[in-house]
Amino acid sequence: MIDDTAIAVIGTGAQIGAILGVLVGSAAFLTWIERRLLGLWQDRYGPNRVGPFGVLQVVADMIKIFFKEDWIPPFADKFVFVLAPALAMFTGLMAFAVVPFAPGIGIIDMNIGLLFFLAMTSLGVYAVVFAAWASNNKYALLGGMRTAAQMVSYEVFMGLALLGVVMQAGSFNLRTIVEAQAGLWYVVPQFLGFVIFFIAGVAETHRMPFDLPEAEHELTAGFHTEYSGMKFGMFFVGEYVGVILVSAMTVVLFLGGWLGPWLPPLVWFALKTSAVVVFFILLRASLPRPRYDQLMSFGWKVMLPLALLNVAVTGAMVLALGAS
Repeated sequence: MIDDTAIAVIGTGAQIGAILGVLVGSAAFLTWIERRLLGLWQDRYGPNRVGPFGVLQVVADMIKIFFKEDWIPPFADKFVFVLAPALAMFTGLMAFAVVPFAPGIGIIDMNIGLLFFLAMTSLGVYAVVFAAWASNNKYALLGGMRTAAQMVSYEVFMGLALLGVVMQAGSFNLRTIVEAQAGLWYVVPQFLGFVIFFIAGVAETHRMPFDLPEAEHELTAGFHTEYSGMKFGMFFVGEYVGVILVSAMTVVLFLGGWLGPWLPPLVWFALKTSAVVVFFILLRASLPRPRYDQLMSFGWKVMLPLALLNVAVTGAMVLALGAS
């Protein structure tokens, strides 16, 4: 006879397996969607040879990565070199443990879920620094140092941007934050925080136009210059997992999560997240890449004052409404 505890463990395990499968599959499929959309917006062909609309190009790329020689440079620190891509995937997937996809759908409901998300994104910088240092390559080291400075800096602005949401919801619990938006999504009263969070999220995932750590015209491929095969594939898929994570958290914190009329909650969550992911891709199709010094100056001279202003104004509003 199976007791209730065993049933709960089996149910949780099934949810974890399903969520992991959907996330990794979506990240891989997103490579095809991105190339098709970039081709459409830039008036050129995207993948269109392998399978209908080129959809099997993803399968071809996966086969190539699986069978490509998994080479480790003889001058590299082998243990750290192998650890780095695994850590990049681990931190991204672990952050999804606290994301509430719909009522009753999610891995764990934590009172400090938002802090857990910030902790996992902060640990992601170690993967890049480990890869850069272990490669024993000057291009990789320069790319890694750029990434470390960029990610650590923009984590500050990301955290400050979320303080307004926490003050209005009165909780770090992500489900509570979603439920608090039943009357009005936080993108309206926290629009400045929303913009700061999204820009910081683009920088955290080092996506275009903030992909300076691996800018090909300067650093060949940045911190993953020496990577190939499955280890490069883990970095590659990990980047798309990060895009989905930031998009999902944007939906949870500012766009009402699963809330919406008529459609099932999970469908609303998927539609909103997909829209934010498409906007990520549109940025790559339309914006030029700034210089690295411009990126850092923009963060500390523009983003930081605006984030602090948002915190001060939100705090004053919460106190005023509480007093009244």
